[in-house]
Amino acid sequence: MSVKEGIVRFLEYCELDRNLSLRTVRMYGYYLNFFSSWLSQKYQKEINVEEITEETVRSFRLFLSHQYLNPHKGELKRQTQNYFLVALRSFFRFLLKKGYSVLSPEMIELGKTRDRNIKFLLPEELERLFNAVDTSDEIGLRDRAILEVLFSTGLRVSELVSLNREQVNLDKKEFGVIGKGGRARVVFLSKRAVDWLKKYLDRRTDSYSPLFIRYAGPRTEAELTNEKMRLSVRSVERMIDKYRKKAGILFRIGPHVLRHSFATDLLSQGADLRSVQEMLGHKNIATTQIYTHVTNVRLREIHEKFHSGNK
Repeated sequence: MSVKEGIVRFLEYCELDRNLSLRTVRMYGYYLNFFSSWLSQKYQKEINVEEITEETVRSFRLFLSHQYLNPHKGELKRQTQNYFLVALRSFFRFLLKKGYSVLSPEMIELGKTRDRNIKFLLPEELERLFNAVDTSDEIGLRDRAILEVLFSTGLRVSELVSLNREQVNLDKKEFGVIGKGGRARVVFLSKRAVDWLKKYLDRRTDSYSPLFIRYAGPRTEAELTNEKMRLSVRSVERMIDKYRKKAGILFRIGPHVLRHSFATDLLSQGADLRSVQEMLGHKNIATTQIYTHVTNVRLREIHEKFHSGNK
């Protein structure tokens, strides 16, 4: 079977049998089709899945590391290179399951990455960001509500923009979301987030379902549908960058920095790592352990409090 045909079957399997999100399927498609194009350029012919060897994958890794430049971002970070390899592992695992004699996924080793430096906002920076919003009109109320909800819940921006009004229970101050990998979790709204959401929703006179709608762009009758009026991920990213500049925050931030700030705030106030893992929707606690900048401070406090040499 050719690599191209194998990729088509794998993506169908991901969507129909594994019930992965369309976004995940699209990303698998991007990484694997990129690999397929590289194979075609390297060998100048159609390659079958059985012909891919450990050396082939090694050559691909060298290409990603030393030759390929992303048109927008330049050299690929090691973590990004690993995304291609993770997709290949899943692809070969699928092929083995279907009975093809292909390279073992265990032969594809991921490159060792450095510990991530997590960007987060200090309490005073968060207040400056929130207060940079002019809430005298509906757009400003929406933007302030978005910032408050992101910090209160730790939602991913994709989860935020997909919310509909009926999902969010302002009385109970909680609601359910379906995150990465189809994993369900409950998130919680702070009193401040509820207050700003109420102010925003009370100002709205439309009947659109999305919790957050757009106010710019074309508004022809043909476009006045729920999904056409839904605020996009890119719009939220631009909005946060605008208020970041107004607030005098010098480093670039996006919606994910508010997610990091949410986790940092919880841990610094005494929450345990397992609880934060649940609230973030992380599958593995190892993912949550990126917040070592907080846990290390708490370890120092424990050492000073309990170690006999400090008494």
